[in-house]
Amino acid sequence: MLPKKGIVFPNDENLGPYPRAIAYALKCELGSTHQAIKVIRKWTGAGERTVKNWLAGISGPSGQHLVDLIRNSDAVLQVLLIMAGRNQAVAVQHLGDVRNQLMQTVEKIDRLMAEKT
Repeated sequence: MLPKKGIVFPNDENLGPYPRAIAYALKCELGSTHQAIKVIRKWTGAGERTVKNWLAGISGPSGQHLVDLIRNSDAVLQVLLIMAGRNQAVAVQHLGDVRNQLMQTVEKIDRLMAEKT
């Protein structure tokens, strides 16, 4: 999951080649520690060397590994949508989060207003 404040990804031109873009997304979401490698291996069933290559931007996942990453990583999904030129889909993906944050803000305002009266 992305942090509450979200991660702003560069546009398609600044993401670079596919392997680097996937590495960027995975590092933003999980970091580059050995724990991140374990999580990615658990998600995909890929070998340790393969996952290290993904995180280093040497190679990118394909086939079922890519599907497994998308299933588990919002960051990877967003990067792929941006690279595919589907920026609208990225925005739609965030609407639910934005709505929830707005509702929480309204509730806080209501509580503050109730305390002042």
